[in-house]
Amino acid sequence: MRFVDLLVGAAAFASVIAAPTDGSTSAMKKRKSKFQFTGVNESGAEFGNTALPGQLGKDYTWPVHSTIDTLVGKGMNIFRVPIMMERIIPSKLTGSINSTYAAGLDDILNYITSKGAYAILDPHNFGRYYSNVITDTAGFKAWWTTVAKRYAGNSKVIFDTNNEYHDMDNNLVAQLNQAAIDGIRAAGATSQYIFVEGNSWSGAWHWVSSGTATGMASLTDPSNKIIYEMHQYLDSDGSGTSTSCVSTTIGKERVTEATAWLKANKKKGIIGETAGGANSQCISAVDGMLSYMEANSDVWTGWLWWGGGPWWGDYIYSMEPPSGVAYTGVLPSITKYI
Repeated sequence: MRFVDLLVGAAAFASVIAAPTDGSTSAMKKRKSKFQFTGVNESGAEFGNTALPGQLGKDYTWPVHSTIDTLVGKGMNIFRVPIMMERIIPSKLTGSINSTYAAGLDDILNYITSKGAYAILDPHNFGRYYSNVITDTAGFKAWWTTVAKRYAGNSKVIFDTNNEYHDMDNNLVAQLNQAAIDGIRAAGATSQYIFVEGNSWSGAWHWVSSGTATGMASLTDPSNKIIYEMHQYLDSDGSGTSTSCVSTTIGKERVTEATAWLKANKKKGIIGETAGGANSQCISAVDGMLSYMEANSDVWTGWLWWGGGPWWGDYIYSMEPPSGVAYTGVLPSITKYI
């Protein structure tokens, strides 16, 4: 999601929670679709990204447990938790863990995985650290080694190398992804999936044509658990900032190129962010995309909606129970893909 700065509401929103609507969530529902993963991005800890380190409850918050309960009850089994690199390791890439911020991350990751779901640890930094493009691959590897070591014993934690690299050298992006993989495995986290993202906002619709795929096919992992994370919005510029979708078929059209690349390179992919407005044209576009992806589930492992989180309020794509516009207006139409 291309937000220069994620704005937060009043601190009072921190106390807002959604009550579970499906009873016990201790066991995952039987899956209807062929997808391995379906879920929601749960925002909050990356908010207020110009206020570093920021204050909990004022600048940022954490996803709430009851939301996870509700969405697991709907059959979802994966949740992406965006964080700020600078908050968990302040000052420098090779620094040490901020125990206060890490405690909040521990809590939500452990809660998600205790429900049998997967939790994606997502440094939501766009390939930057303190607003500067990351060029220090050794430092990036060290950052990942430090963070991954904390979760090396939890096989349901997934590591997302970085959110939406953009306006960077394609070779540098590939090198940063490889450094992250190497750092994660060096930390002893050998059983977890690693989601790698590309340049140009990791957009599926220009994965090949923009050159973002350059070097990405040659990434190596001794555990052989790489999944290529792409993002795809359906508005005119693909930014995910409008409730309008280009057409009812735009979803399928925008992932076709990436599908061919995954097949040609024998890779697995996931749409880590997608959304559309709560209207008939967008719902048809999302449905068409997910139907096409499901028909190609040999390469597409699943999808996640952007986004949920307790501070979204009336956000145009909110999947936050009980009243988010996508939760009430879109989810009922796409449950067959969960």
